[in-house]
Amino acid sequence: MSLLIRSSYVSQSHFQPRRNSKPSSLADQNPSKLVSISSFNHNPFVSLLYKRNPTMQSLTFSSSSMTVKSSLIDPDGGELVELVVPETEIKLKKAESETMTKVKLTKIDLEWVHVISEGWASPLKGFMREDEYLQSLHFNSLRLKDGSLVNMSLPIVLAIDDDTKEQIGASKNVALVSPQGDIIGSLRSVEIYKHNKEERIARTWGTTSPGLPYVEEHITSSGNWLIGGDLEVFQPIKYNDGLDHYRLSPKQLRKEFDNRKADAVFAFQLRNPVHNGHALLMNDTRKRLLEMGYKNPILLLHPLGGFTKADDVPLDVRMEQHSKVLEDGVLDPETTIVSIFPSPMHYAGPTEVQWHAKARINAGANFYIVGRDPAGMGHPTEKRDLYDPDHGKKVLSMAPGLEKLNILPFRVAAYDTVERKMAFFDPSRAKEFLFISGTKMRTYARTGENPPDGFMCPSGWNVLVKYYESLQESDGSSKQQQAVVSA
Repeated sequence: MSLLIRSSYVSQSHFQPRRNSKPSSLADQNPSKLVSISSFNHNPFVSLLYKRNPTMQSLTFSSSSMTVKSSLIDPDGGELVELVVPETEIKLKKAESETMTKVKLTKIDLEWVHVISEGWASPLKGFMREDEYLQSLHFNSLRLKDGSLVNMSLPIVLAIDDDTKEQIGASKNVALVSPQGDIIGSLRSVEIYKHNKEERIARTWGTTSPGLPYVEEHITSSGNWLIGGDLEVFQPIKYNDGLDHYRLSPKQLRKEFDNRKADAVFAFQLRNPVHNGHALLMNDTRKRLLEMGYKNPILLLHPLGGFTKADDVPLDVRMEQHSKVLEDGVLDPETTIVSIFPSPMHYAGPTEVQWHAKARINAGANFYIVGRDPAGMGHPTEKRDLYDPDHGKKVLSMAPGLEKLNILPFRVAAYDTVERKMAFFDPSRAKEFLFISGTKMRTYARTGENPPDGFMCPSGWNVLVKYYESLQESDGSSKQQQAVVSA
């Protein structure tokens, strides 16, 4: 993620909780606050946001006697999907699955089973059948039986090859087998349909250029058919990698928001280590929410934990680095929940960022922070960004099915060479600011060069340095072994 962090807050008449949020008019409580709130509003999408949701009410402030609940925002479809088989039925279901045709899952397939089974994709209850797939691919949304729309910008599908299709034949149910060979669940009332890879890639990424990480890892070699159906899993998905305690389901997160008596939850997704620019943004967001009348805004720091491209920092390293950020007090542990979002990464820009926002609705977040070029990447064959860096936040402000989620675009943050710390960019002092991209940050760590003081907490930086040192040692050992073999 580049350090070009953008934020602009919506004015008080537009940037506010929806009808199921808590606070009473700030004007009634403290009219002077209206001036300070509007003084930092420069959001170019204010009028657009208002037009798409004209029923927004003025900010309200809850009485001290009210019971705070985590249901600050309803899950899509009105009910959180949970697809783990009840314990009383597991024995019977497992016995049934032994007689079914087996479908072998890849590691990424298993990550999607995890996502679906915990309700991140609510109201989706399994891998998509063809009508759901076409709606997602062409409309970025699903229409429910009551006529309402929910956002669903990424197709969540399971590919099978010709041999597996032939084995399934007319069977209505199939067993799902993990990469380790264990039956972990089943798909029922299945439907098989053609997997047009070119169309899927073109519509999801806007290009069919070679070099798209998710495509090369998962789609190119996948089967020519897609199979959809109702998912059941026998146990919650676990990875036994020492990080499972960070993998809180939407249900568990909502319960934790209850326990902390949150009256607002603002989610921040990232797939890079946390530097002080990120922390500045997150702390400033909480400050602004407090100024708007919220009593206990909670930050959901939600790193992506599924597939990422080879040059991204691995999940275990990122989680260790995040823990150092909290230990050093850069973020407040009392008002921060760190949890892993299990989805694979597509790097599909404005299309994918809708999925990221939608999933956080189901987790109970009613505010979502979006930055420059969210879910983006460099063009795989040309020296330019694949997507316009500003389109992600624009799309989120208009996306169907995301109306109930408050979108918080970033302000620009950079390293202030005079103050020697991360600060919000001041155009009048532009020459005194240094912009450090994620690529530059990784280059610092890889070469052993320290970033400017104040860029990242020292203990967090040390985690990255040790990681890249271990890579160099591993690479050197490998080359030494190759030399011995050659000799």
